[in-house]
Amino acid sequence: MKINWNYPSTIWVGENRINDLSEACKNLDINNPLFVTDKDLVNLSFIKNIISENLKKFKQFNIFSNFSGNPIGENVEEGVEEFKKKRCDGIIAIGGGSALDVGKAISFMSVQKRPIWDFEDVGDYWKRAIIENIPPIVAIPTTAGTGSETGRASAIINKKTGVKKIIFHPKILPSIVILDPILTLELSPRLTAATGMDALAHNIEAFCSPNFHPMADGIAIEGMKLIKDALLIAFKDGRNIPARQKLLSASSMGSAAFQKGLGAIHSLSHPVNSLFNIHHGLSNAIFMPYVLTFNKSSIEKKIVSICDYLDLEKNFESFLKWILDLRASLDIPNKLSDVMDCTKINLDQLSQMALEDPSTNGNPKRLNKDDFKKMYEYSISGNLFK
Repeated sequence: MKINWNYPSTIWVGENRINDLSEACKNLDINNPLFVTDKDLVNLSFIKNIISENLKKFKQFNIFSNFSGNPIGENVEEGVEEFKKKRCDGIIAIGGGSALDVGKAISFMSVQKRPIWDFEDVGDYWKRAIIENIPPIVAIPTTAGTGSETGRASAIINKKTGVKKIIFHPKILPSIVILDPILTLELSPRLTAATGMDALAHNIEAFCSPNFHPMADGIAIEGMKLIKDALLIAFKDGRNIPARQKLLSASSMGSAAFQKGLGAIHSLSHPVNSLFNIHHGLSNAIFMPYVLTFNKSSIEKKIVSICDYLDLEKNFESFLKWILDLRASLDIPNKLSDVMDCTKINLDQLSQMALEDPSTNGNPKRLNKDDFKKMYEYSISGNLFK
């Protein structure tokens, strides 16, 4: 299967489409790319093979990989320096959400005069940006979770404050995306589960957001269906290419859909990601049922409306049971205290950070600091809201 889509970016879909990488660069007039991937991926054999093949096709092919998961602003600054030093004219970002976010941010910040924090997703901060001559980006995900390849933002941690900031601008959106399931075949069951649940969180929260965006709703519903059909299959059989392709698609769809908004799942996750280095997909999976039950009064009708399409009994409890059973089948812990020491955390600090997170604005129910504190407490104890 080889298919090209054109929403929201140009997306090249199918097995071994990574072989078309040089063609994608040619289409975008990229002659001297900066290849951005994280330090954990750069030494893996399949990444080495991609680098080796493309060293033959470009006169210059530069690599930047001096960062890992949950990247910080200094990583982006170093990448921008490398981009300018080597006179690069485009970005190839390959990897999970961290690599894609760093690659997108390097491209965006390579022409800016302000610090990166001046473009946080707050109000109209994005209008501060210089938009001329932002280099093009080719984005290639190797996980099926963040959907950063179709997103207009990068999640970067401000090291001084310990807060994960969402850097937003429409021009951060990659020009060409390559969704090749072959690149995800070696993903471990643990990461398959966590990233798959991340994609599910994006689709669920986008659908439940009260904002009006029927196109995003349609994408989110289909994204949920693809995950329901494929996640357990890929978890049990990582070499199943059709399941891997469905998950990659659902991941990209979740990111496209959440331009409508996210919600408290992400608001709760971002503080523990930045302060305690908990994997984002894992934290989203843990918080999911606590947020769903907290929001029940505001989302029950919407959830019931899609149960038929998801082959579930037509009630909220059936949907919730699917989530809980899915987590259990994926060996995902039930509560936050299963993955970190919660005895010494400052719930007031976490709750304030969650309240101030940009995702909070998309939650179906209006939230205050006490609401977040309750959700953290429930997620630590394992009790669901009634």
